[in-house]
Amino acid sequence: MGRVYNFSAGPAVLPEEVLKEAAEEMLDYRGCGMSVMEMSHRSPMFQNIMDEAEADIRELMGIPSNYKVLFLQGGASTQFAMIPMNFMKNRVADYIITGAWAKKAWKEAQKFGQANAIASSEDKTFSYIPDCSDLPISPDADYVYICENNTIYGTKYKKLPNTKGKDLIADVSSCFLSEPVNVEDYAMIYGGVQKNVGPAGVVIAIIREDLITEDVLPGTPTMLTYKTHADNGSMFNTPPCYGIYICGKVFKWLKKNGGLTAMKERNEKKAALLYNYLDQSQMFKGTVRKEDRSLMNVPFVTGDKELDALFVKEAKAAGFENLKGHRSVGGMRASIYNAMPYEGVEALVKFMTEFEAKH
Repeated sequence: MGRVYNFSAGPAVLPEEVLKEAAEEMLDYRGCGMSVMEMSHRSPMFQNIMDEAEADIRELMGIPSNYKVLFLQGGASTQFAMIPMNFMKNRVADYIITGAWAKKAWKEAQKFGQANAIASSEDKTFSYIPDCSDLPISPDADYVYICENNTIYGTKYKKLPNTKGKDLIADVSSCFLSEPVNVEDYAMIYGGVQKNVGPAGVVIAIIREDLITEDVLPGTPTMLTYKTHADNGSMFNTPPCYGIYICGKVFKWLKKNGGLTAMKERNEKKAALLYNYLDQSQMFKGTVRKEDRSLMNVPFVTGDKELDALFVKEAKAAGFENLKGHRSVGGMRASIYNAMPYEGVEALVKFMTEFEAKH
């Protein structure tokens, strides 16, 4: 069986040429006689992999020199606790709830202080982004927190919230490197890489240096203090070496293919193809308010659970994998990350058209 079109929300599709290159280097990385998996993280060879990966992501995102780039472990979910532990100096923070992950982060922060939900779109099953132009920002909030692209619900902030001068922290797990970004709009921007950047097991956190101090909540473990990782170049302990190596290859692939501006154009073209079909279809409907639609995650339904299940089953048989919606919402979801080729979306739309005609 050949490669399928993989619409998984994460771990997700990776660029084929990256996988091929990794396969070629699997047993012998550049003549050193061993795999990157076997290499000491303290070796000059691995340090070079790390340095190049950091330099490339800095170039891709235009990361200013007063921001640290950290390669961490524990998934975005560990960040839900690390953020308040490190930054909740006044024990107050404001959260905007636009989906399951923002809600989880908000609940976790409640363990460390007063976490206020200052806006939410839960009233309409998170199918839109609330108006964030004039929010009740707490005067003593340490930061305002958002999840910028909501993987499960398929929404994306097109405009960042007005934080009234407070630091903004954003989880960008599912829109990482999908379009140009102004890093200085954020105090911290972070994401698990298993959706748009690399294999599961790495989190990249980009944090403004002045925030990284020893002044953390009492009892914060050494491993959960950002300063520990910043002071040691993400090598306080053994980092997820192989994952970082693959991320580094993806950064090179992105640079070679025109960087984030080119990615945004590609992603808009792919998303338009699918959304335009959904908008004219008699059978399938998108579930998100038009102006808040994500370029990365596209949820849709037929309105009939049995028909949804049949669609997922027939799609799988036709080589379209992982189209089932998240277990919490049902329906279908196509995740069309950077590495999903235009042809993949084209083939999906063709399949959906045929399915619609048949049923």
